[in-house]
Amino acid sequence: MLRNKHFISIPLDERKLKKRNRNLSMLIEMSNFLAGARDRGELLNGALCKMLEFFHMEGGRAYLMDDTGQILRLVAYQGIDPSGLEIMRLNEGFSGLAIRSKSFTAQYVSELKDEERAALLTEKGFRIVICVPLLIADKVVGVLNLATRHIIKLDQDKIDIMTAIGNQIAVAANRAEIFEDLKKKLEMLREQKEMIKLFAYSVSHDLKSPAIAVSGLTQRLKKMYGDQLDEKGRSYCDRIVKTAQGMGHLVEEINSFITAREVPLNVAAVNMVKLLEEIMVEFSTELKDRRIRCRIPAQLPVVMADRMLLTRIFRNLIDNALKYGGENLAEIRVEHDETHEDHIFSVIDDGAGIPETGAGDIFQVFKRLANVKGVSGSGLGLAIVKEIVERHGGRVWIDDRRKAGTTVCFSILKNLIPNT
Repeated sequence: MLRNKHFISIPLDERKLKKRNRNLSMLIEMSNFLAGARDRGELLNGALCKMLEFFHMEGGRAYLMDDTGQILRLVAYQGIDPSGLEIMRLNEGFSGLAIRSKSFTAQYVSELKDEERAALLTEKGFRIVICVPLLIADKVVGVLNLATRHIIKLDQDKIDIMTAIGNQIAVAANRAEIFEDLKKKLEMLREQKEMIKLFAYSVSHDLKSPAIAVSGLTQRLKKMYGDQLDEKGRSYCDRIVKTAQGMGHLVEEINSFITAREVPLNVAAVNMVKLLEEIMVEFSTELKDRRIRCRIPAQLPVVMADRMLLTRIFRNLIDNALKYGGENLAEIRVEHDETHEDHIFSVIDDGAGIPETGAGDIFQVFKRLANVKGVSGSGLGLAIVKEIVERHGGRVWIDDRRKAGTTVCFSILKNLIPNT
């Protein structure tokens, strides 16, 4: 065939294929139909219609095995009233025999052992019934019952093609069941996510007002009646205020965490030098008081990102450096690098550093290092950074190559598409 040719090219002609090899044509047609069907009911009804069309039969039913593995339940029918045939058990009837033996089975209606069912089918005008087990890897998942009002010839080729199509239908029905189950689970997850989000918003809203009220009332109590309290009483007031303010800060962090996860990205061009200069102004008083140098590159690329969320990343990382850098912290600096796909930013300090045993956990929700006790914090700051970075297609990590201080690196994709 390939003599004097490098290749052959023969386009599929379905009409010629049907004339040349009808069985293969039926397999391809059924395969194409099953590939496009997603709903299991639609799939089985359509497959049953095609089987009746292919083999010139007038009625049929499709059954699937229930979870017990003992009962077949009707899921599709064509050309026949299914009254009285909605359920079949494996230990009875013509279909039960086909499934137990996992075999193609055909019989005259008049010779069925179940006289009641034979009478029912005879009354409907059917003369021959055929059962095609729906098998997947030798496991029965259902059965097709086909019926005809005329005598048909069953040769080995016809039996083989019916069996092969039955296998196709079984695989597709199983796939559709998995797809439907996955859809239900995804819907449950969406509902649970919405409930958790609503709960978080509700809790944060309900906590914030009382926290503000407790703080305000306690400060007023100390101001108006402080001279009637002893030193311990005034200390209690200070501690209540501090706790209430901490609760208010935690509520704000929870809201920030939800925002980082849920609010749609507003991607636009961001002037990084300008953004970092604005953040440094926010920290300028503390930096000056503690005599800490803060250095940013003179030139940085314009990046595509959500400016508000990017600001949050740098604000959290610089705030962490100031909180946990210790008394000897003298410098915080920002560096930039890039790959073909990513921008990579690093926030570096020469402070106390992070113990190696804790570096892997600090980006998790409410995870704080054991050596930062006494330092205020919610345990959400770096978790918020992680959420924002991942939504920008990047990742965040601790660079442990530098022995002194702490280096937090994060990447964001270069090819983020701006909002229009």
